[in-house]
Amino acid sequence: MTGFSVIMLGLIVLVVVIFFKMIRIVPQRSAYIVERLGKYYKTLEAGFHVLVPFIDVIAYKHTLKEQAIDVPSQICITQDNVSVEVDGILYIQVVDAKKASYGIDDYQFASSQIAQTTMRSIIGKLELDKTFEERDIINSQIVDAVDKASDPWGVKVTRYEVKNITPPQSIKDAMEKQMRAVREKRAMISESEGEMQAKINRAEGDKQELIAKSEGEKQRRINEAEGRAAEIFKVAEATALGLQKIADVIQVPGGTEAVNLRIAEQYITEFGNLAKENNTMIVPTDLSDIAKIIATATAVVKKNT
Repeated sequence: MTGFSVIMLGLIVLVVVIFFKMIRIVPQRSAYIVERLGKYYKTLEAGFHVLVPFIDVIAYKHTLKEQAIDVPSQICITQDNVSVEVDGILYIQVVDAKKASYGIDDYQFASSQIAQTTMRSIIGKLELDKTFEERDIINSQIVDAVDKASDPWGVKVTRYEVKNITPPQSIKDAMEKQMRAVREKRAMISESEGEMQAKINRAEGDKQELIAKSEGEKQRRINEAEGRAAEIFKVAEATALGLQKIADVIQVPGGTEAVNLRIAEQYITEFGNLAKENNTMIVPTDLSDIAKIIATATAVVKKNT
């Protein structure tokens, strides 16, 4: 290879290097910081760009996408002097690439440190129970604090999420006992309320049963009274009809003799029954004069008719 060929090859290589130094393609959602002779020159946004070789240099490259930074766990002391271990995730986004390059050396590390210190401060103002209940308040306060501090860095804090709040094992055991006691209390209350409702229902049932029984007894007595009244009425009606028939018979020729015969038969029959049922029998003085008794009864019948 001749000297001329070597020179030409060197020139070609130099041209290629210069070409790649001049051409810069910035990806979407990215920003490049260009320094000219060691001083900030401009910010390259997404697209095709041409630089001055050996004078313009890409000093910083930033992504404009939202970034998730894992905030390491740390020990925080609550207001009631309980040590809890807390960690979280911080979401940030570069909004000004120039400030992110020259405002601070490492904005991710700085944001994480501010999030930790703010977390310790907030947890120190809360009791242990409140730390579990007010996560949203904790998150919003950390976002406000870090966002305010990171504004000169060209960084926007979008949100913060507490991942875990871990109390000591002794506190966990105490909380478990407390939760077990609360569950048992609720179970006892529910059971007692169920028993109370059952007693109320049984009492109401007994009440309705007594009312139904009393109503039934009342209706039964009414029915019996109406039955007895109807019976008395029918008996009276039948007796009146019988007396009317007897009166009609007496008016017929031979009716009086028939009545006398009937009275005599009944008298003798009843007297015989009396003799059968009693060991001691009272004999009337006028037993020998049955005709006199029959005449007296006949007189009574005629009087009534």
